Amino acid sequence: MKAAGILSLIGCLVTVTDSKIYTRCKLAKVFARAGLDNYQGFSLGNWICMAYYESRYNTTAQTGLDDGSIDYGIFQINSFTWCRDAKLQEKNHCHVACSALITDDLTDAIICAKKIAKETQGMDYWQGWKKHCEGRELSEWKKGCEVF
Repeated sequence: MKAAGILSLIGCLVTVTDSKIYTRCKLAKVFARAGLDNYQGFSLGNWICMAYYESRYNTTAQTGLDDGSIDYGIFQINSFTWCRDAKLQEKNHCHVACSALITDDLTDAIICAKKIAKETQGMDYWQGWKKHCEGRELSEWKKGCEVF
């Protein structure tokens, strides 16, 4: 009986965040509806490719960095400059809590990614994009996805 009580208590204390991992085509449709195709001159293929290499389309992806900051969400947006995380004195240029970047609703993440692309003059901010997508033919990333 005591063990059951302890297990119930642990169950209440543990918060499980279900991650959503988008498919390529579902994400292409979300991105297209959000106006990412040709945003700042970057095709939809650039955005889909970048999201794949940054997070593998995982909405709850988090990467701790050596400087103590964390990259959050499908775009791996950094807590030091772009979002608010209680651990650091951040700049929070996107005016958003970092926790809002790791939900299944991509609205805040997309708004912030657009701000990053606009303020940094492109997609160079994302290392996954620089290594795997920049300068490549990217039309295959949206092929078969019924996005135009």
